[in-house]
Amino acid sequence: MSIAGLLRGLKERRAAVVPVILLAVLAFGVYVFLEIADKVAEGEIRRLDEELFLLFRDEADPSRLLGPQWLEETALEVTALGGYPLIVLAVVSVAGLLLVSGRRGPALFVVLSVGSGALLSHILKESYGRARPDLVQGLDLVHTASFPSGHALVGTVTYLTLASLVMRFVDDWRVRFYVAGLAVFVALIVGVSRVYLGVHWPSDVAAGWALGVAWASVSWLVVSGLQFYRQRQKGSASEGQ
Repeated sequence: MSIAGLLRGLKERRAAVVPVILLAVLAFGVYVFLEIADKVAEGEIRRLDEELFLLFRDEADPSRLLGPQWLEETALEVTALGGYPLIVLAVVSVAGLLLVSGRRGPALFVVLSVGSGALLSHILKESYGRARPDLVQGLDLVHTASFPSGHALVGTVTYLTLASLVMRFVDDWRVRFYVAGLAVFVALIVGVSRVYLGVHWPSDVAAGWALGVAWASVSWLVVSGLQFYRQRQKGSASEGQ
């Protein structure tokens, strides 16, 4: 498959500022993640984690969540947006739509971006092996280590990747702003729901957000680099005629 084929269907953007912004976001995200990871490893963030964790709980009885019963039920529904069943369904649906419309490049981009993000999450969880919160009984079923939050990391990668893809196909800045804002909002509420349900420390979620943003930036930098290469190839071909 040629590079031109991979990039078919993506609108070309000449704004040179985009790669610079992506690099800055990437560097910041990695820096934040490493800072949190270091504090987690040294146990320096445990007290802050507990204080923030208990903000969602009844002070007299930490086993009780603040808020009405419907809020707990809503949190369980919201947290599913960052779970693998829904993520896989969304990625397969979008990739399938792109494939049947002849846009193989964008389809491959979505699958590789989200798939590599999920793999990264698994590797890091195995590496750090942090235990889940032990202050209360979590309200969602979990099977893996706590750090970083897979829902926050993979959810952020997924929704930012899908948002960036949509933004490539539209020119209206209002639509682009709305799509980007919606992706950020979904990633945020998914992360907060993990703490609210008692299955993650706040630092797990913050680290997941930071690395999720960084990983989405890496994926988009690769696409920007391929687009630049394609444009250079076109320019060289035109000059040779």
